[in-house]
Amino acid sequence: MTKKRSYTLCLMRIVMILFTIHYSLFTAFAQDEKITAEQVLAEMDSPTFVPTVKVGKVLKDGDSIQYMEMNNVYVYPQLVFKNKKQAQSYMRLVTNIKKVLPIAKEAKQLLYETTEVLETIPTKEGKEQHMKKVESEILKTYKPKMKKLTYSQGKLLIKLIDRECHSSSYEMIQAFMGPLRAGFWQTFAWAFGASLKKGYDAEGVDRLTERVVLMVESGQI
Repeated sequence: MTKKRSYTLCLMRIVMILFTIHYSLFTAFAQDEKITAEQVLAEMDSPTFVPTVKVGKVLKDGDSIQYMEMNNVYVYPQLVFKNKKQAQSYMRLVTNIKKVLPIAKEAKQLLYETTEVLETIPTKEGKEQHMKKVESEILKTYKPKMKKLTYSQGKLLIKLIDRECHSSSYEMIQAFMGPLRAGFWQTFAWAFGASLKKGYDAEGVDRLTERVVLMVESGQI
């Protein structure tokens, strides 16, 4: 099994476990919550990711020069909302991203770590046993978190995992489990208003999401 195939299979299983946990636990109580402007402003004053500053020195022409590295700072034109509903939609997007982006990044890190371990296991049986352990840990760690996600947060999480891992869930399932299984999972997702075929489009339909994600990553909000 090649490293690329191991990576893709591992990603596919992690995504589907998270997806299944969320939607199998989805009930009428897991509807989108109403939020206030005050709640969003409080969220913005409490960065999800703490900005980092790295201080170091380099030697140039015999002189020691101190330098400082900081997070990227993103500057965008101020948003103008046509109405209150549009403003509330943006507030909800900010809140949802701050809640699920850390989970997407954890999934990415778990993917890298699991892929590295799988590359050291020589047998197919050994790889499968390790993946079962990983799946068990995912269920133990993320089931409580996924139960608390709302309808729109669950869909956003799948998109952000696509963003972090640069892969569409549907394409991975189709490639490694066949079109029938891919069709089954797509139908399952469609029943809840989601789609595994829709990838993350940072320059198109998801450009506002990308703007918020970048600012959250940099610690600006």
